[in-house]
Amino acid sequence: MTDATTKRPSRGPSDRAGQLRLINGAKPPNPLVRGFKGVILLACCALVVVPFWSVIATSLADPSQVLAEGGYVMWPKEPTLAAYEAIFRGGVVTRATLVSIFVTLVGSGLSVTVVALLAYSLSRPGTFGSSKILLLVLFTMLFNAGMIPNYLLIKELGLIDSYWALILPTLTNAFQIILMRGFFLEVPGEIIDAARIDGAGELRILTTIMLPLSKAVVAVIALFNAVTYWNAFFNAVLYINSTEKWPLQLVLRTYVVDGTAVQADVSGEMVPPQLSLQMAILVVSLVPICLVYPFLQKHFAQGVVIGAVKG
Repeated sequence: MTDATTKRPSRGPSDRAGQLRLINGAKPPNPLVRGFKGVILLACCALVVVPFWSVIATSLADPSQVLAEGGYVMWPKEPTLAAYEAIFRGGVVTRATLVSIFVTLVGSGLSVTVVALLAYSLSRPGTFGSSKILLLVLFTMLFNAGMIPNYLLIKELGLIDSYWALILPTLTNAFQIILMRGFFLEVPGEIIDAARIDGAGELRILTTIMLPLSKAVVAVIALFNAVTYWNAFFNAVLYINSTEKWPLQLVLRTYVVDGTAVQADVSGEMVPPQLSLQMAILVVSLVPICLVYPFLQKHFAQGVVIGAVKG
């Protein structure tokens, strides 16, 4: 008779490989192939991480070290915030950062509101003209008016050189409407009927039932819009004439891509090198999105993949 408490002999690597072969129906990967894949992954990670690190390190490096090494610094010997103090002391970057924050917050809030209202109305049966409106929304995914008609429209509305010209042209997105409508369609109708019996109106059903049940897609749409508004610079190129109303991305393009000297807009006795100031502006433009993304990343699979299947 076999003792139940008898300790089973430990299995070696060959036994585990046999189990994998039985489970997957295929041979386990060759160690040499696995090592080669690991090297490829490390190389891909290095291609992403090294440029970011060189930008951050150069922005933190001492001006004398940047001048001595004649360019990018991979490891700052004496880290300093002199470049950041200089760009924010000058006023141009500070003002552009505030403009970008304002446009991002207001634009994202309005976009989520408009998309939610339109998606909810298109998801409810009996909405007047919902099928025709949905076709119009889908039509915009295939065709758009183009740059010149959009510019003439903004001009006729009197929005040239105003902050609304940075917000209104990208206020709605057909893909986001279809995505949120798919979520709303999956909410059981019995819940909505029960709310109506209790006296709830459409706005209360949307705010107290539909949106709380669709937190994932709301978070994803908010992040999409926040990234779009934060990174947008083309609308500013077209519609903004005053340099005082430039968003941060337009300042970034002017100083980093076009190579305009930053020192002319920076005050102070000791001005860091041009490259340090450019890298500091680049880091400032990256930090907000890098801080927000990890908190909303967990909703991506549920908010985008599942929502797309439902839609």
